[in-house]
Parts: sequence; C-alpha cells; structure tokens
Amino acid sequence: MQDTSIKAIDAIQEAHKIAFAPFVFQAVISLRKLGVFDKIFEKRRQKGLPLDRLSSELSVSEYGLGVLLEIAESCDIVKKNDVGNYELTTIGYFLNYNETVNVNINFTQDVCYKGLYHLNDAIKTGQPEGLKELGQWKTIYEGLSQLPKDIQKSWFAFDHHYSDDIFEDALRIVFNKKPKTIFDIGANTGKFSILCGKHDPEVKITMIDLPGQLNIALNQVKEQGLAHQITGYPIDWLEDNNSIPKGADIIWLCQFLDCFSKEEILKILVTCVAAMDDHTELIITETYTDRQRFDNAKFILEATSLYFTALANGNSKMYAATDLIALIEQAGMTVHEDIALGEYHTMLVCKKK
Repeated sequence: MQDTSIKAIDAIQEAHKIAFAPFVFQAVISLRKLGVFDKIFEKRRQKGLPLDRLSSELSVSEYGLGVLLEIAESCDIVKKNDVGNYELTTIGYFLNYNETVNVNINFTQDVCYKGLYHLNDAIKTGQPEGLKELGQWKTIYEGLSQLPKDIQKSWFAFDHHYSDDIFEDALRIVFNKKPKTIFDIGANTGKFSILCGKHDPEVKITMIDLPGQLNIALNQVKEQGLAHQITGYPIDWLEDNNSIPKGADIIWLCQFLDCFSKEEILKILVTCVAAMDDHTELIITETYTDRQRFDNAKFILEATSLYFTALANGNSKMYAATDLIALIEQAGMTVHEDIALGEYHTMLVCKKK
C-alpha cells in the first residue's frame, strides 16, 4: 500500500478545508451567479480588475465581493497580482468554464445540496431521507417528471453528460449485431431509443420505464416522428412478480442498474433472463469504480454514490465491475464481451448460460 502520510501541519490544513468545504462551495456558487468569474476572465488581457472596479461594474457592494474573493483567494481560485487586481487561477477557470465541472456543480447545488444534510439519517435507515427536500416520493425516479424545471434540467444534464458521449460507439456495436427488436430498459428521456430509430428505420424498440418517465419519453418519440417504431411498456421494478415481454434481440440497460441495490439488481436481471432466448443479448453499460483510469473520475463516482444514498433511493451506489459480473453470473448469464467505451464506461454483453 502506498504511503500517504503527510506532515501534521499539512494534514490539519486539509482537515480545515473539509470542515469549511460547504462555505467554499457556496462562495463559488455566488461568484458564478454574480458574474464575477466571467468579468475577471473578460479582463484577463488587462491583468484582471481591482475590487472597486468589480464592485462598480457588477453593481455589487465591495463588502459582499470582498468576503467572497478573500475565501476564493485562500483556496487558490483567484489570485491578487502585484497591482492589486484579481485574476482567475487555473482552478478558477475550470470552476467556471469546464463542462464536466459545470455539470457537477449544478447537480450538487440544485439537486443534492439540501438533501445531503440528511445523509446520516439515510445511512441509518436505508431510506433516501434527503428526498423530502425535493418532494414526497419513495424514490427520486417517481418524481423526476414533477421536479421544478431548473432542478430537472440539472438532473438530466448530469445524467446525460456521462452517457451521451458513448452513444455513437454504442450504436455501432449494437447495430453490428443487426437487431430487429431492442428493449431499452430505463429509457429515461428516450434519447438512446430515438437514436436507434433514426439509425435503422426497420428496427422496433420498446422503452421500459416508470409510467411518468415513460410519458415524457413517448412525447419525445412522437415529436421526432418515430411513434410507428418506438413503443412503451410501463413497469415499476420495485414491485414484486414483474415481467417483460419476450422477443428482444437486444436488451439495453445503460446507467440503470446503479439505481438499485444488489438484491434489486438480481431481481431485474432474473426477470430479463426469463424473457431471453438463446440468441438474445443483454447489454449493460455502466461507469464502474474499478474501471477508471483517473483518480478524479473514481472520486466523482464515489461522491455520486452519496447522492443515491441520501436522495435517490437510499440503497444503491456506483458499483465495481466485479460486483455486477458476480450478479450477472448469479442471474444465469455469462459475460460474452467486455468492452471499454469512452473515458468512463464499460459495456458488458451478456448471454444466457
């Protein structure tokens, strides 16, 4: 094991950063909303701006901007140069202009921040105790179609950011198998189903999801003129004795199984196996904690697990590939293909034993 010990003075500094992390986060949110980062970056060729000019140009008090910029400077988000002007550091630039960081910040602020206060209760009860900050549902998935538009936007932006980039490669792999019928389980907004329908006008697709979410997806399908190709099958996977139709060439599950506990995942997979024949392939595409090349990607996944605990359902997480492969085997399947996709994802193509 790598020696990760640091000097006590450095350790206590890191401990203090954690203790006041919410203060720094909310300061960043305010600096973004007030346009401070944008204004400083706009003036980068003039070596930034002093506090009084920022105050004047943004119509915000020097006091208010001062307390925000002081903590930002201490956290190396901004720096004050030798003439007293504020400039963005590289960290500050990424906090305001990096797409992935933006998606993560908005998801944390709009969807998770208030709910995470209840994390300890969720750990003790196994229920998403923080969900009450958003609405009165058993799981967040029941309420997705009813969330306020700004919160809904941040949720879907987070979800889509970590899946859209791999759809092109996924489509190529899926249609190399020449499917005639695809089941899209956990279809979400119907984006992948719509892409499949446009890719091959002959393929038939069934989206399988909660009724409320399915209605949203079917509306998207109708708008795209694909209602003749794509249909819906409502289901609540938390109910007992579920079944799905037979006859699929491919059963597609993308960023879906991480929404359930291991026991629930096994039930879902067993239900799918009951609908499969010898040629059906079940494709699971996920972001696995043990398949990440970079530490920051693993960190993002582990943080996302706390969202599942506190807000989503109280009992799921971002899993290791070894966990899913064990459940696949237990459900009566074997992994036929193991394919890396993009920066974060792995595709497991499964067949009945």
